[in-house]
Amino acid sequence: MEIRRISPEELPLALELVKRVFMRFEAPDYSQQGIDTFFAFLSNPVATCALKIYGAFIDRALVGVLATRGNSHISLFFVDAEHQGKGIGRALFTVVKNECASDFMTVNSSPYAVKIYKRLGFSPISDEQMTDGIRFTPMKCILRNEPSEQSL
Repeated sequence: MEIRRISPEELPLALELVKRVFMRFEAPDYSQQGIDTFFAFLSNPVATCALKIYGAFIDRALVGVLATRGNSHISLFFVDAEHQGKGIGRALFTVVKNECASDFMTVNSSPYAVKIYKRLGFSPISDEQMTDGIRFTPMKCILRNEPSEQSL
């Protein structure tokens, strides 16, 4: 498996994977408004070009995507159905976590992914919320311990 930043030419392929996995696993938890909001985000070139998108490739085929905004906030995290449960998501997260300059990462997790993020070390920081039909739980993962007052 190869994990690397996707090229601009690979962006349409990455967004197709995101749409396909979203419709199968996430959309059942959303209203039509939420689905429309998500697809509007994906079709906004300003929004998608602002993301740092990583891909997991097996035999040159894209099987997973993790995108961050501002280096420490996960915006998209999707693994193709037939490749889930094989460590691809964890491998993607490990690469992104190791490149993160912040001491923590955040995500607004869909209902479907809360358990997945908990296994990666995230904890909810508030209850589930909804904005524009998108249901999410804000979560945070501490990557490095902040210096204690005693060590200063």
